[in-house]
Amino acid sequence: MKMRWGPELLGGGRARFNLWAPDRAGVMLELEGAQTLPMEHGADGWFTAETEATPGARYRFRLDADLAVPDPASRQQAAGEDGGVHGWSVLTDPDEYRWQTTGWQGRPWPEAVIMEVHAGVLGGFAGVAALLPQLAQQGITAVQLMPVNAFTGTRNWGYDGVLPYAVAGAYGTPDELKALVDAAHDLGLMVFLDVVYNHFGPDGNYLGAYAAGFFDEHAHTPWGGAVAVSRDPVRRFFIDNALMWLRDYRIDGLRFDAVHAIADNAFLDTMAREIRAALPDRQTHLVLENENNDPDRLAPGLYDAQWNDDFHNVLHVILTGEREGYYEGFAERATERLARCLAEGFIYQGEDSGHGPRGAPSGHLPAGRFVTFLQNHDQVGNRALGERLISLTDAGKLRAATALQLLCPQVPLLFMGETEGSTTPFLFFTDFHDELADAVREGRRKEFAHFAAFSDPEAREGIPDPNDPATFTRSMPEPGPDAAEWRSFYADLLALRDAYVVPGIEGAHSAGAEVLGEGAIAARWLLGDGCTLGLAFNLGDAPVIFPSPEGRVLFELGEAGTPASFVAWIAK
Repeated sequence: MKMRWGPELLGGGRARFNLWAPDRAGVMLELEGAQTLPMEHGADGWFTAETEATPGARYRFRLDADLAVPDPASRQQAAGEDGGVHGWSVLTDPDEYRWQTTGWQGRPWPEAVIMEVHAGVLGGFAGVAALLPQLAQQGITAVQLMPVNAFTGTRNWGYDGVLPYAVAGAYGTPDELKALVDAAHDLGLMVFLDVVYNHFGPDGNYLGAYAAGFFDEHAHTPWGGAVAVSRDPVRRFFIDNALMWLRDYRIDGLRFDAVHAIADNAFLDTMAREIRAALPDRQTHLVLENENNDPDRLAPGLYDAQWNDDFHNVLHVILTGEREGYYEGFAERATERLARCLAEGFIYQGEDSGHGPRGAPSGHLPAGRFVTFLQNHDQVGNRALGERLISLTDAGKLRAATALQLLCPQVPLLFMGETEGSTTPFLFFTDFHDELADAVREGRRKEFAHFAAFSDPEAREGIPDPNDPATFTRSMPEPGPDAAEWRSFYADLLALRDAYVVPGIEGAHSAGAEVLGEGAIAARWLLGDGCTLGLAFNLGDAPVIFPSPEGRVLFELGEAGTPASFVAWIAK
């Protein structure tokens, strides 16, 4: 029998419990209110036990007299003092929820306009569901949830998760997440989920106590030990987790966090192919975050697209003048680099980015293989004070940059609050305690010591404490003072995108990008439907001469060629 992670309902009021614990000679299954059972020690370090158990039963694994651990593939953790990531796991029935949108098969990737949200600051899964009608009305076609896997405490970005199969109790139950997906599908919205397969959080990860081989002792990530995906049980842990979200929760797509930290392309390719084979009749979309700028992972049959940090980084330099941190490698020849990004996708295609060579040629890839953004959780929340772009640049230039993002044929991703002109910060928050809380707080402040604004220790004291509950509440997005104007602006652009750009994204390739002046570019694409799309914009401070539009003008901002101006056109 091929072993799998997590519990299995067998029918007749019975269940099977499985645990890979190769470092242990024996493991006991504890069911709350029932007799503790020895688990059978099978091949390759697997332990199993079959017994009477029904959904709602609380269970855990007893390793020795002093240590009982939750199921690392738990679908739900108990609430209360004896729950959370350190407590009892809960047996669930993945088929109990009654789906309402039974005919939903998804939407094609070129139609994606993605809104990234954090479920916690929006009030949990119910709060996200309440926001869906407004998003659909604006022209958003997909909601991307930051990670919802279980983490310690009640406040976290989700990248400190330790139980990747379990839904964070602070957001709701598994069925409440399914209800959110159901409501989205009823409105024609896709739901994407950010998943973290490169590391585990620092609190509540017990795998090392019984399966040290789950981690690669020779590799490390900036966040902790690297996972050993070359080992079959580890590989299956993550591939089966991806399939669980897509099958049991009917998630439409996954964004794989920082896969460069996994450093195993064979695993990535195997995972993509297995997912494709398992869901042949659904529109399932797979997106990478990959600092390596690796075009090979974007070949047909693998991943749909990659987050294009290069687009954000160079535009941020042009819009704000910032040159530190992320932006150091984009500060010189920024306009020329943005032109390359529009024409070829990646800016760094093998050149030295300041930390050695990065990337490979990407100009052969269709434009839709790249996800663009002006803001996201990283680029806002990893600022010391969590400022949004609206607080850092001229509003006119921000509108022109937004028009560029939404009317070019790369796939746009927005960040919650962006379409309402929100000025509330999005800060880095956690819910750690004692020594770990101190380490995170001080580590956060040291992270910014090399920035000019925080070189003084007293200035760093003003960086919000991630563990202060006020840091979390301050991150709840509120509409800006001119929210109605921004909503209308985004809705108009997205309506144009849907009508004129989306039909030609499949197969769209660049027809060139020309630098017109500092911060000013004209770019063209040959769309897959035979049309030519052209854009010209000026994000600089001096006037330039725009080329004459060809065919139909779709959208204009300002007087052509002046600072903060933009024009888009389409020709047959």
